[in-house]
Amino acid sequence: MLFNSYIFVFLFFPICLFGYYGLVRLQKETAAKIFLTAMSFWFYGYFNVSYLLIMVCSIGGNYLFHRMLSDRPDKKIMITAVALNLGVLFYFKYYDFFISTVNSVFGTSAALKHILLPLGISFFTFQQISFVIDTYKGEIKDCSLVDYALFVSFFPQLIAGPIVNHSEMLPQFERVGKSNVQWEKIAEGFGLFILGMCKKVLLADTFGAGVDYGYANLGLLGRADAIMVIFFYTLQLYFDFSGYCDMARGIAKMLGMEIPVNFDSPYKASNIVDFWKRWHITLNRFFMKYVYIPLGGNRKGAGRMYLNLMIVFLLSGLWHGAGWNYIVWGAMHGVLYVLTRLFQRNIQPRLACKEIGAIPHKIMTIVSQILLVLYVGTAWVYFRAESVAQANKMIMTAFTGSVQKMSMEFAECFQTDELWYVIKVLHLDNMAYSRYILMWVFFVVGIYLSMIGPNAAQRMERVKYRVWTTAVFAVLTVWCVLTFSEVSTFLYFNF
Repeated sequence: MLFNSYIFVFLFFPICLFGYYGLVRLQKETAAKIFLTAMSFWFYGYFNVSYLLIMVCSIGGNYLFHRMLSDRPDKKIMITAVALNLGVLFYFKYYDFFISTVNSVFGTSAALKHILLPLGISFFTFQQISFVIDTYKGEIKDCSLVDYALFVSFFPQLIAGPIVNHSEMLPQFERVGKSNVQWEKIAEGFGLFILGMCKKVLLADTFGAGVDYGYANLGLLGRADAIMVIFFYTLQLYFDFSGYCDMARGIAKMLGMEIPVNFDSPYKASNIVDFWKRWHITLNRFFMKYVYIPLGGNRKGAGRMYLNLMIVFLLSGLWHGAGWNYIVWGAMHGVLYVLTRLFQRNIQPRLACKEIGAIPHKIMTIVSQILLVLYVGTAWVYFRAESVAQANKMIMTAFTGSVQKMSMEFAECFQTDELWYVIKVLHLDNMAYSRYILMWVFFVVGIYLSMIGPNAAQRMERVKYRVWTTAVFAVLTVWCVLTFSEVSTFLYFNF
């Protein structure tokens, strides 16, 4: 089930909201948590019932490991639990990739299974791995099956994160039914949900139409077309992922809970280190705690530290998808991250001794931000492409393609009916380049919102519900709902 769908907005969530708060008001704490878990199972099983069976078995198995480790923190039990989780993830996500790689390297012809990837398996598997390890470390003393099932399945963060840990959610579950309905939090959550939905259905999906056209017609693109396809995917992924994160946090707030910030204006970063403090924050946190630090972190010298960082980024690439293009993407981020850390450790301290005026420093920050987005956008090509070869072709077209007028068909991907009507009302449709107007409007709006303006959370901090703000949210809600007929899944559902 998608957040941006009729069934979620008009059926599932109203039932969830009223049912949950009805039980809370009756002080039925356990019943309220069981109800939320059941609703989460419905949410997940709506995609495919077999997905639900996999997740329920995963929850049951990992809870047994949690109980065993609570009674006796045996390292062998912990390693077995982690290995089984990774084994399940490998089978569903990486088996075909592994076999195809072996076939190409050794000339074998082993059959592929073409296994259907369960949605969100990377997220709930990592979440349970962290829970098992933290239980072994003694950080979790006890957890009921009801709380654990809700911890794993809580639907706002189930499919595309954030990857929450026990300290963020279990204390909140303990408070269920022990506090009154917080109307201010519900109002804030509603506004955050609507702004996130706008990002997804009005911006990300529109950019996505242009991106899909570009990759489907790669051989016909000129240099300008290819450059804009790269930019548009950079913006599509931003608004798609940040939109999901805002909607997830908004839903959780309406249920009286807080889930961690997973996305914090990453295109405002001026270097790759800062970028990864803002993009997919909880995944970065997971790799730092459970991979980087166990490998030695920065405790074994600079050389080992840089190697550990490269391992983390290669694993991050592989986590996102079973393909060499994802590994290349991870390597590109890893190389720049290591080079940036080298600069920060060895060169930046010397530069800090020199006085730099406020204006040159500000200009340097802006230039760094632009260069970072250009680099990250180029790396996203490997993230979006179906293969390394296709990604290379897109980048080569952007640099060496033919110089020709931008495709009219490409520009028309941005001609949404409601906005084209505005163009007609303003009598701009007879201009020579009228078909390109909306494309450039979307581009400018996308750049402003992602790189300059306040993000959704910052906007909601300033919002006070009055007549005009209520009217704006009402209009945005109706506009979004009217686009549900062209609904699309979130990009991070693929991971």
